[in-house]
Amino acid sequence: MENVESAASPIKTASGDIEIIRLFFDGVNNTLTFSVSSWVLIILTGFLILSYLFIRKFRRFRIIKLNISLGSIGKAEIRPNIEDIQIAHKIWTELNTRKAALPFEPDNDVIVEIYDSWYSLFTKIRELISEIPAELVNSEKSTQEIVRIATETLNLGLRPHLTRWQARFRNWYAANSEELKNIEPQELQKKYPQYNELAKDLTKINCELIEYSKELKKIIDS
Repeated sequence: MENVESAASPIKTASGDIEIIRLFFDGVNNTLTFSVSSWVLIILTGFLILSYLFIRKFRRFRIIKLNISLGSIGKAEIRPNIEDIQIAHKIWTELNTRKAALPFEPDNDVIVEIYDSWYSLFTKIRELISEIPAELVNSEKSTQEIVRIATETLNLGLRPHLTRWQARFRNWYAANSEELKNIEPQELQKKYPQYNELAKDLTKINCELIEYSKELKKIIDS
């Protein structure tokens, strides 16, 4: 059997013809050879990259209904894009790797340590918000909503408790720290004159942070 060779029409260029595809059948060895020009691979790769970037930018997920008590956010709806989900995941991670999204245990937790964790959380989430590209915030309503929720949960949810209680409690705790030689921190903090009121408000905020974490998980799982 004779060798059979087939090639697609070449592309005319200034430097000569460029063969796009070549198909060669070796009748002696009964083998078929197929080759593609590197230009085809380059164009195909570019097309795939552009398609990925287009889908990444414009893909929308299902509408997520949220109900967040922290900061009196209330009910909200969001149809997230990829970037929104990444932002939600970062905030969720910060909440769940700190004491913020874990239940307050009066007999085991040390309030000073909780305040340290909350302050660090406040700072980190504020940094995450500032890192979101302004172009994304300006062009995407869903991202605007994510930023609004993240900002208001800090300023209207976490900040009021810290403003009211943190400095007062820390000053009292430091002034009475000599007692730690004889009793545990959990016992000392219960001697704070307004402990019951502080603990009640702290527990409320703590529960709302846990709820907020669960609502963010809805966005992540969308």
